[in-house]
Amino acid sequence: MRAGFESWLHRQWTKRGLLAWALSPLSLVFLAASRNRRAKIKPHRLPVPVVVVGNIYVGGTGKTPVTIALVRELVKRGYTPGVVSRGFGRKDDLAQMVLPESPASNVGDEPLLIARQTGVPVAVARDRVAAALLLLDKHPEIDLIISDDGLQHYALARDVELAVVGARGLGNGWVLPAGPLREPPSRLDEVDAIVLNATEDTFDSRTPRFAVTAVLGAARSLDGKRSRTLDEIATSGQSVLAAAGIAAPGRFFAMLRAHDIEGETMELGDHFAFDTNPFKNQPQEVILITGKDAVKCRQHPELADDTRIYSVDYLVDIDPYLVDMIEHKLRTKVAGNGS
Repeated sequence: MRAGFESWLHRQWTKRGLLAWALSPLSLVFLAASRNRRAKIKPHRLPVPVVVVGNIYVGGTGKTPVTIALVRELVKRGYTPGVVSRGFGRKDDLAQMVLPESPASNVGDEPLLIARQTGVPVAVARDRVAAALLLLDKHPEIDLIISDDGLQHYALARDVELAVVGARGLGNGWVLPAGPLREPPSRLDEVDAIVLNATEDTFDSRTPRFAVTAVLGAARSLDGKRSRTLDEIATSGQSVLAAAGIAAPGRFFAMLRAHDIEGETMELGDHFAFDTNPFKNQPQEVILITGKDAVKCRQHPELADDTRIYSVDYLVDIDPYLVDMIEHKLRTKVAGNGS
C-alpha cells in the first residue's frame, strides 16, 4: 500500500493539477518557514573541508550511488574521506559510527551500504555536525568529509555543494506539499554543480552540469559466494522476480529489461525495512534486488538463507571533470583559509 501511495503522489507532483493548486497556499507557508529557519542558523565550520551531495527533490534521486562513486574517486586521488549521513529510519537520532555489521535499523540502509561498498569511515546522526565531530574524533586521519544528503542541513558549513537531479527531474517545480521540492528551483543557482542522474528533465540554471552514467553489473548471492551475469540469468530459462525498495524502482526494472530479463516486478516502497519476508509466497526461481535492499535482507535470517535472492551491482561512473572541479574548489578554499 505504501509503495502504491508513493507512486500516486509522485504522479500528482508531475503536474500542476487540482491537488497541487489546492495545496499551493500551504507551499507558501512551507517556503516562508524554510527561509526563516535558514536565516537563523549559524553554520558550524569543521577543521576539514566538507562536500555535500544533496538534492532539492524530496525522496531518492540517486544521491547515495553518486556519493559512493565520488568517495572512490577521491580515494584514488589521495584523499582520506569520511562520510556523514542522517540514516533514514533509525530508532534514535544520536551520533553513531557505522560498521559493516551494524543493524540497518540502527544506522540506516544507505549509510550501511556506503560503509560496505567504500570501506571508509561513516557516521550517522540527525545532527550532521555531531556525526562529523564523532567521525573526526574516531578517525583523526580524515582530511575531507562527504555529506550524503544534507543540502538543507545548514548547520553544517560546506565548501562544495552538489545537487543531484534524478529521473523525476524537478516535478511540477513547486515546493512541498503542492510539489515535490524541499527548496525552489532557484536553489540550484547557488550550488557548485548539478549532477544529472538518469534525467531528461529540462530546467533553467546557470550552474555547471555533469552527467553520471549508471550500469548494472553482476548479480551476487547474499552470502557473496555465488555470482552470475545478467546475460546468464536472461538465457537460463528460470522465472525471475525483480523487487526494489528504492525511490524510483521503475528505473531498476527498466535496466533489467534492457538485459532481456523479463518477469514479475515488486515495488516495495523506499527504505522498505524487510521486517517481514515479502518473497515468502513468491514462486519465482530467481529474485533480483538492489544493493540498498540487500544490506537489510542479509540481516533477516529467513531472507539470508533464501538462495534465490541475488543483489545486482549498481555501478555509477562519475565525470572526471566534476572531480577536477571539486578538487580545484577545495584547494582554493584551503588556500583562502591560509592552510
